[in-house]
Formats: sequence, C-alpha cells, structure tokens
Amino acid sequence: MASRTATYVGIFFLTGNSILAINRSRGDAAAVIFVIASYLTLVQLFYCLRRFEASPQGSAARDKARFGVWLTTTLLTAMFSWRVAAVMPGPVAAGILFMGGATIAGGFYALIIHRPWGD
Repeated sequence: MASRTATYVGIFFLTGNSILAINRSRGDAAAVIFVIASYLTLVQLFYCLRRFEASPQGSAARDKARFGVWLTTTLLTAMFSWRVAAVMPGPVAAGILFMGGATIAGGFYALIIHRPWGD
C-alpha cells in the first residue's frame, strides 16, 4: 500500500497544478469546468484505489472498489480523448476516439470480467 505521505504529496501537487490551470483559463468557462471535472475525478480515483488496496481479497468491498477504479478511469479516458479529438482533424480524431474506446473496453475486460489473480 502506498504511504499516506506520498498520497498527500500527490494530492498537493494535483491541487496546485489544478489551481494554476484554472488561473490560466480565466474567461474560458469550458476549460475551467474541464479542469475541475478532471481534478474531482482524479481525487475520486485516488479514493477508489485506496479502498481497493485496503479491502481484503475476495470481498464485496474490493469488487466495488475495483468497479470504482474502472469507472473513474473510464471517465478520465473519455474526457481526455474527447478533449484531444476536438482539436484534431477528422481521421485523427476518429483514431483517438477509437483508441480511447479500446482502452475502456480492455480495462473493463481486465478489471471486471477476466480476473486471473483470484480475487
């Protein structure tokens, strides 16, 4: 399990970076909303990872935390793919969205369906 100090340092830098990004994005409401949504989703991911690491193998709490990890990573992948695809030409945007979708599907298979490690 990761140390609490490392987690707090990571949250501190994430918060500082998010504040700086919001400050640079003043006047662009969509950019500010994107930064806030990304920040909140990353904090939720840290929470789900902590819950996953703390729960015993084979427990219902671990399964819920695993689903939470997949859900938050799915949201982050979708948000960043959509944001990058918006500034790319059509075929490149389609490729980015396809890769994001493949990543989400692969993560679902690896985390939810196929669990060879026994929990």
